[in-house]
Amino acid sequence: MMPNPRNFLLTIFVLLGGCQPDIANDLGGAPEHTAMSTNRIAIPPLVRQNLGITFIRPERRRVAATIRMPGQFQQIPGTRHEYHTPFAGRVEPAVAHLQVVTKGMVLYHIDAPAWRQAQRELSELMAIISVKQARKDSMQPLREAHERHEQSLRAALEITAARLLVLDDLQKDIGGQANELAAVRLKQAELRAQLAEVEEKDVELSASAIELDASLAAAKERSHLMLSSAAAMTGMPEAQLGIKGDGADGVPAWRDLVQLSVYATANGVVDELAVANGAHLNDGGLVLSVRDPLQLRFQARGLQSDLPRLREGQPVRILLASRSTSSIESATFATGTLRFGASADPLMRSIELFGQLAQVPESAREGIAGFLEVETESSSASGLAIPSACIMTDGLQRVLFRRDPKNPDQVIRCEADLGIDDGRWTDQKSGLNDNDEIVLAGAYELMLASSGAAQKGGHFHSDGTFHQEAGK
Repeated sequence: MMPNPRNFLLTIFVLLGGCQPDIANDLGGAPEHTAMSTNRIAIPPLVRQNLGITFIRPERRRVAATIRMPGQFQQIPGTRHEYHTPFAGRVEPAVAHLQVVTKGMVLYHIDAPAWRQAQRELSELMAIISVKQARKDSMQPLREAHERHEQSLRAALEITAARLLVLDDLQKDIGGQANELAAVRLKQAELRAQLAEVEEKDVELSASAIELDASLAAAKERSHLMLSSAAAMTGMPEAQLGIKGDGADGVPAWRDLVQLSVYATANGVVDELAVANGAHLNDGGLVLSVRDPLQLRFQARGLQSDLPRLREGQPVRILLASRSTSSIESATFATGTLRFGASADPLMRSIELFGQLAQVPESAREGIAGFLEVETESSSASGLAIPSACIMTDGLQRVLFRRDPKNPDQVIRCEADLGIDDGRWTDQKSGLNDNDEIVLAGAYELMLASSGAAQKGGHFHSDGTFHQEAGK
């Protein structure tokens, strides 16, 4: 089927519509006006959108006095809590992965046969304590009864001694009294024997009381240790485990615990849930772990050659690492102070450094990469600097593209007057001011489009292709 000639001609004119001045020249005609020789390139909004062109302003930075070291955010040791099973048994988690937990919240339940064994031992121990306590309580009345018995024997001995004196006097005065004297002396001997037995019994009671106190204290200490162990296993306070219920038949709280409930000991987020509902774990098995995601520090590796310029406690800045030159993060992500690590690498000639953060951003997480910046000379003057990604190499020239302050839809190709480069930022000696906008993303395409024709202007079509304007 033959194409419609009219539609074909319309298509040709549409495609060539963006280059009318050149068509006129090719046809021998003269354009209405002649473009002046320029180093400006037109970049209308549609072109900026298609090429992804972005701009960035120069920053005041001390490039020569700034040391930048790569690193990452790291969890502070000791701020991650793991929860293991105290006994082998069936586990039922009470929280979900990534759930926020607070101190005292139930984390999981465990149905463990060993806990029932511990309950039985605690019951037997409590019964022993009750018996010993009852014996101790009865010791005082028994001692009091023995004391009264001893006093009565001593009183009887005094009476017997007095009777003997009277009988002795009667025997001297009138004679006789032999049988009665013998009976009284016999009674006195019996009373003395009884008193000796009572005194011996008192000694035995004192020894029994000491032994009972010691065994009762040992039993109470053992029960305290068992309750402490149960409190450590469950996360419940020991006093709460020992509280009895209402009524005369109330029982301790630990006796009613069919399942152990383990409680959180710190605030955080559940970062690992190692079991499913109903899973059976052996003694000491990992159930879950909780960490505070904001308990972070920044770990970096610095060069040992930079040590003379570094000191403990220097202010530092944390910058996020970018994956592309079009997303350079120039703002400070966090601030802190410099801390030296405890180790260094003699082969890589590096040393471990840490940024102790003044305040951790909520979006920070362990493993996020970034840079640790230290300004070693805060008193030195700062200069204008732009990201090194803005600077393109065109043959022997280093060029950058500055947005035309009078026409935001144009950029001006400029030969860069460069200073010190730290690999990310480059000092600019001249040609820029604080309010200039420099092309960041898209600078490479602009360099290719204007390569070898810096004094010839041009424009981009909406499809991203560049057309160089002819100048006279």
